Amino acid sequence: MKKELSDRIEKLFSLRGTHLKNFLGRRVRTRDEIPDLTQEAFLRVLRADSSQAIRNPEAYLFTVAGNLAREYSMLSNRFRTGTDAGDPSIESELSDWPDMDTELDAPQRRLELQAVLDELSPKCRAALVMQYRDGLTYQQIGEHLGVSANMVKKYLSKALGHCRQRLVAKQDAL
Repeated sequence: MKKELSDRIEKLFSLRGTHLKNFLGRRVRTRDEIPDLTQEAFLRVLRADSSQAIRNPEAYLFTVAGNLAREYSMLSNRFRTGTDAGDPSIESELSDWPDMDTELDAPQRRLELQAVLDELSPKCRAALVMQYRDGLTYQQIGEHLGVSANMVKKYLSKALGHCRQRLVAKQDAL
């Protein structure tokens, strides 16, 4: 049954893949997300429980895609930050170390940074570490995480915005 469903989904993709991309294009703001959302919709349909009788795979696929588009819109509105990971000013901000006379000692700063990093999702944290510790490109990070380079940029923007917000809040509390 799973093989039969897989074959039906493959046929559906060849027949309706472009239609699904257009469907998603009308529902999301950024065109860069359409391939990722399209892929995720097909993956979710393939992962559907085989005991679940999907009588109309096309309708099911478009229902899943519509739900993904709504979920994406809600999350993008919630986590929208003004931080662009490609902005050169971020690199300079990250490379400016504070004066040791006015800051906590290095071990304490490492603990605080680790606590802030632990608040991030695993993919955001991994993207940040691979970018700044390992020096990998967006494409290389995407290959490691199984996402697009554009998604890596979003992970980095989210991670940097979160780190900046939390560390500034901690500094202001001192």
